[in-house]
Amino acid sequence: MNTFSASIERSDTLRSAVNENPDRYRILTGERPTGLVHLGHYFGTVSERVRLHSLGVDTFVILADYQVITDRDAIGQVRDNVYSAVLDYLAAGIDPDRATIFTHSSVPALNQLLLPFLSLVTEAELHRNPTVKAEHAASGRALSGLLLTYPVHQAADILFCKGNLIPVGKDNLPHVELTRVVARRFNERYGDVFPEPQALLTSAPEVPGIDGRKMSKSYRNAIALSMTDDETATLIRRAPTDSERVITFDPDNRPGVSALLTTTALCSGVDERQLAAEIGDAGAGELKKITTEAVNEFLAPHRRRRNDFARDPDFVRCVLRDGNRRANEEATRTLDEVHAAMGTVY
Repeated sequence: MNTFSASIERSDTLRSAVNENPDRYRILTGERPTGLVHLGHYFGTVSERVRLHSLGVDTFVILADYQVITDRDAIGQVRDNVYSAVLDYLAAGIDPDRATIFTHSSVPALNQLLLPFLSLVTEAELHRNPTVKAEHAASGRALSGLLLTYPVHQAADILFCKGNLIPVGKDNLPHVELTRVVARRFNERYGDVFPEPQALLTSAPEVPGIDGRKMSKSYRNAIALSMTDDETATLIRRAPTDSERVITFDPDNRPGVSALLTTTALCSGVDERQLAAEIGDAGAGELKKITTEAVNEFLAPHRRRRNDFARDPDFVRCVLRDGNRRANEEATRTLDEVHAAMGTVY
């Protein structure tokens, strides 16, 4: 059995265990607030996050603002992005009374874990990490120290709260494995402090952007959850297609048309090829109309809840302040354990 097949088998067994005893698990999940939360995030991570949270799994959601600058010169509109993301989490179904939503920069004790953790990994192990290699290649710039140590920072994110369940896609499995290595080496060297977290593989679809590439904030091809109906319609209307009038699903040769079909299928629950057959020779204009209607209808409940929360900005700020407080309490307890294990209590 190959490594990935074994990961799938372990994940299936783990999923059953979580469903039976959700209170035994704690997840750490989140993202870099480099832009607005979009449809790709929703289908890729947010919906699974909400599902686990609704089961009763203890949920920590990090907005990794420090990691915004791993591959860029400026931090951008990070504060606005953080508050916007909190609104989307609340609208999606994360209950702030039962979850901890926090920011990297607000939890100093978490970031202090980076120092002892760095002593537990080699430079070669960091250079081998697929995300480090991919982000470095995409940035087109010299490899920064922050990007090189990004996987260890993620290990600190997970281990500060002793997360033992990490929902990830296939591409992020190496991050969980390195976190397990860090936990195991620390425990072997200093005594048992950290659990070795388990990866829960998600079967989330890759959501294409309106241009056929992967939906990404950096490509400016993303449908943000916070857009209005009109803004969504305008974005989809500008989507590149082709001159062929008959609509077919062919991602390799017709990326623009196929991206719109996939987006519509995800939002409506209908197969891409069935959609293409129904549209037939009605052309790209009809396809864009159907896609707009499907997206706006799918996001309507989310947007209504989001707008309701947005009317009370003080509440949103309180959610984040309370989450930061809880995360600090958790991180301080863990750092105290680390100091005691290492013999650095003075």
